[in-house]
Amino acid sequence: MKLNIAVLPGDGIGPEIVDEALKVTKAVASKFGHELSYEFGLTGASAIDQVGEPYPEDTHQLCMNSDAVLFGAIGDPKFDNNPKAKVRPEQGLLAMRKKLGLYANIRPLTIFKSLLDKSPLKTELVDGADFVCIRELTGGIYFGRPQGRAEDGNTAYDTCVYTREEIERILKLGFEFAGKRRKKLTVVDKANVLCTSRLWREIAQEMAPQYPDIELEYMFVDNAAMQIIQWPKKFDVMVTENMFGDILTDEASVISGSLGLLPSASIGIHTSVFEPIHGSYPQAAGKNIANPNATILSAAMMFEYAFNLKEEAALIRAAVEQSIEEGVVTEDLAGEGKACSTSEIGDWVVDYIEKN
Repeated sequence: MKLNIAVLPGDGIGPEIVDEALKVTKAVASKFGHELSYEFGLTGASAIDQVGEPYPEDTHQLCMNSDAVLFGAIGDPKFDNNPKAKVRPEQGLLAMRKKLGLYANIRPLTIFKSLLDKSPLKTELVDGADFVCIRELTGGIYFGRPQGRAEDGNTAYDTCVYTREEIERILKLGFEFAGKRRKKLTVVDKANVLCTSRLWREIAQEMAPQYPDIELEYMFVDNAAMQIIQWPKKFDVMVTENMFGDILTDEASVISGSLGLLPSASIGIHTSVFEPIHGSYPQAAGKNIANPNATILSAAMMFEYAFNLKEEAALIRAAVEQSIEEGVVTEDLAGEGKACSTSEIGDWVVDYIEKN
């Protein structure tokens, strides 16, 4: 099979972790006889520095002409610390989502048995936790207009907007995912306060009869935030709007014990993007210490969701899980044990793939 991917390393640790994921992708393609082609593109702060914009048209065309996008991270402190900056790396991420039609972000939360002690929650709470959060990605307050600041600079405003089409599309995906798992879907909203949330709930109620085998529940976002911590094992598939999903998925991510372990897929109308959930971690950039596993596991999601190559995806996941079992981990997980470098993790996973 021909695998044509765009590679966007981005900022901070992005180039290092993407290098390892690409190394693993090459190994899997070679082992299973796939023809892999890839091309690099600029995005984020590095793109601003080189061409003046965070998501250049050349990069967009590269993504549009690819079957999938393997993405690193965006963000740079020089922009974070300048609230008056008119061009920001994060604008590139929003532009990519909008222009590629990346309407759904899929974030699985899986607990590694060997890392239960790394979770900030008690073992009995997290052992067996396994749920997926589906976040709407191109609507809501991040994209709503009008947005800005009054002329006197003392009043700012953001607008939250959702259409029926946007809501139906993401809920359909939620129902379908639940149907392939434990058949439970939680719709998270704030319908007691927000008009947009009431539309979400109304549409979910309309769609529910089409999926009679799915147990559907509704939960206010503040309650969901509490229950993710109190009872993470109760969730199967969670679907929610853009800003709520942004917050809840970051909250859920720490349950596993490390941000460096969790991948994501952003499902698109034109092409899909596969990326770790963590940020650019600029303090570690260039030091070869960042955990590449979230990006490697994002490559596994790429094989499964972009190319429907489930055996290849399973092998990558098995390699990562075995590496953790054997203590081949970076400093965020090593504790008092030996910490491996970013590249050593990638090399170990490649070796496992080649031998199994």
